[in-house]
Amino acid sequence: MNKERIMKILQRPHISEKSALIAEKGNQLIFKVIKDANKQEIKAAIELMFQVKVADVRVLRQKGKVKKFGQSMGRRSDWKKAYIRLMPGQEIDMMTPA
Repeated sequence: MNKERIMKILQRPHISEKSALIAEKGNQLIFKVIKDANKQEIKAAIELMFQVKVADVRVLRQKGKVKKFGQSMGRRSDWKKAYIRLMPGQEIDMMTPA
């Protein structure tokens, strides 16, 4: 895997009520990733950027919502979401900069 590509895979953490509950319960984080990323690349990106061990990666495609823009209908673009479960004892603090 190309290190340059791995650095571009993670776009941003996905912050929502559901992601906060998942983080509290199961030592998991949710990230928005590029559409063509696979599980191995996502795992390598998390381990490289945050120096933690990843236990499991689950990926899903989130379909874009259909929205009304004035009188015309439009559609937001699709995106990919990754659920990252860390090994026991591992932790990522999202509040402090790296």
